[in-house]
Amino acid sequence: VSIVEDLERAVKAWVNNDEKEMKICADRVSKAEKEADNLRRDVMKDLAGGELPAADREDLMHLVKRVDMVADWSQESTRIIRVLPVSKVPNTLRKACLELVEGAKECVFTLRKSISRIAEKPEEALKAADEVERQEEKVDELHEKARGLLAKETIKSAGVAVLISQLLESFEMVADSCEDTCDQIRIIVVRQ
Repeated sequence: VSIVEDLERAVKAWVNNDEKEMKICADRVSKAEKEADNLRRDVMKDLAGGELPAADREDLMHLVKRVDMVADWSQESTRIIRVLPVSKVPNTLRKACLELVEGAKECVFTLRKSISRIAEKPEEALKAADEVERQEEKVDELHEKARGLLAKETIKSAGVAVLISQLLESFEMVADSCEDTCDQIRIIVVRQ
């Protein structure tokens, strides 16, 4: 959640041409993503040597890997905005970026709700997982709209056009990773 919050802050700063703030937020995303990788490795090690049944350990490992993809795609987004000059991005696409990152953030917040309820309130976990799926579909629609905008814009540099496309895709992949994680939540709840 904190990674995606900082991603949103970084994108807002980037759109507002505040390079200093963008870098500060992007650096926090990078640092937190590394911490998330370390946490993933620690959890995997603990699960591998744990006393849970093998199927439960495997399910939890898949869950952890999928949650980690949310952090990975957030970091990819910040890598792109670090090198993409905002001045070369049309206003319509800047706005689309803001909408996409906001949609992705909503997915992450709802994903957290789903994960927090797996053990004690599995029905609520499933409802939240369904909500993540609906939110991800909205992000898909925003992504499709943004690609349409990109196709209509005259962008002089092919490199800039490619980076814009990759940025839009990275936001969409944050939301997709949330949806993939919810699929694993459903598996865990059903096995309970």
